[in-house]
Amino acid sequence: MDELLRKGSLRLKWAYEHMPVMKEIDQRFRKERPFEGVKIGMALHTEAKTGVLAITLADGGAEICLASCNPLSTDDSVSLALREEYGLDVHAKKGETQEEYYSNLNKVLDLRPDLIIDDGADVIAMVHTSRRDAISGVKGANEETTTGVARLRAMASEGRLEFPVISVNDAKMKFLFDNRYGTGQSAFDGWMNATNLVVAGKRLVVAGYGWCGKGIAMRAKGLGASVIVCEVDPVKAIEARMDGYEVMRMTEAVRTADIVMTVTGCKDILREEHFQVMKDGCVMGNAGHFDNEINRKDLERMSVSVNKVRDFIDEYRTKEGRKLYLIADGRLMNLAAGQGHPVEIMDTSFAAQALGMEHILKNSSKMENRVYDVPEQIDTEIAVIKLRSMGITIDSLTDEQKRYMTGWEEGT
Repeated sequence: MDELLRKGSLRLKWAYEHMPVMKEIDQRFRKERPFEGVKIGMALHTEAKTGVLAITLADGGAEICLASCNPLSTDDSVSLALREEYGLDVHAKKGETQEEYYSNLNKVLDLRPDLIIDDGADVIAMVHTSRRDAISGVKGANEETTTGVARLRAMASEGRLEFPVISVNDAKMKFLFDNRYGTGQSAFDGWMNATNLVVAGKRLVVAGYGWCGKGIAMRAKGLGASVIVCEVDPVKAIEARMDGYEVMRMTEAVRTADIVMTVTGCKDILREEHFQVMKDGCVMGNAGHFDNEINRKDLERMSVSVNKVRDFIDEYRTKEGRKLYLIADGRLMNLAAGQGHPVEIMDTSFAAQALGMEHILKNSSKMENRVYDVPEQIDTEIAVIKLRSMGITIDSLTDEQKRYMTGWEEGT
């Protein structure tokens, strides 16, 4: 136990030292205590970077209750350190059963939070349905990921959303970096840790060419893979082709694929029709939020045996004798088999979370029950702090240039 606690403590300290934006925000929160007396319920991947966010909010006066947003993504050493060293109320462990997962989310709502930070919108959905006893005090929430934002926009369009939510996912300082560079690197961290196989020379299929898919495709190309993109959006499909990748339907792509990575936010991206024609030895991994992008029920129904062949890999043997491999039960391989996004990347994403919470606390009474973008001034503040931490200075417009950019009479 002592060794596990020491490991978690070191990981938290390492993360804090490499998150300069969060460090500056933490120092201000310590002085100003903007969350004094405020209860914040959090459901995020419980690991070191998330720990820094939770500690920063607590340093700002908040009472915190934290659970994981994924049964396989918790770093048990960090969870322990947050409880024992920092005194936070944390309910998360790696390998939670479905019952434990929802029990922990319910504990977050038992706090009767004033504010919610969610990743995937499970807590927000619960407080609108099975836990309406906890909804009256909620002033607002932040949502971290694409999948959750899609759910919340659907709720808002149906008039079901009962408090304002900020889409942290759509902050420029989040999706331009976290989704692209974070997912691009961490997907391969998880994949390589799980497989210990080479990427170079292989045919790698990326399902989805949003910002996350772009990051995976870019890193796969850099590692020497031949990259194929599968899309349903014609504009994104053209973009992928113009970026130098092959584009085709999934039923054709999997016939020769060595690796398939799904990152769409949708369900059943790989299903029976794809497994039927998939190449022997193909390794499948998911970097989308939920574990429904790769249909395990179809895969299990088609298989005569399922065996764990490495810590994070199951081998499915089909009736024809083909072997198909699945990483981490189809859950987020970035975190289930790796340590998630790089620390410096999550620095800006969680800065948007921290400042977004502060914005909602100050402005919730004036906000409508809908999904909001992160205010531009928050994005700009994060970018300025990040540049300063990197030792970078940039130009600024002169007064004459500002007049030119906002006027219409001068054409030269």
